Amino acid sequence: MASLAWLLIPLFAAIGAAIWGSWAARDRTAGDISELAGYARFREAMGQEERTGAKADALREKDTADSL
Repeated sequence: MASLAWLLIPLFAAIGAAIWGSWAARDRTAGDISELAGYARFREAMGQEERTGAKADALREKDTADSL
């Protein structure tokens, strides 16, 4: 009985390796497109915020200079 237990260990390891191998080799191309689109939206939003922030800073400086 103990020898059967020792034979089951590599059997379970082989089954686990086969499951992991099939998971690691799956097709991931669909996710890349959506991630790239999300990254493009992120860059656009960060660029707009930067421009908006620069305009707001310029207006604040102008208002400060006008109030003096």
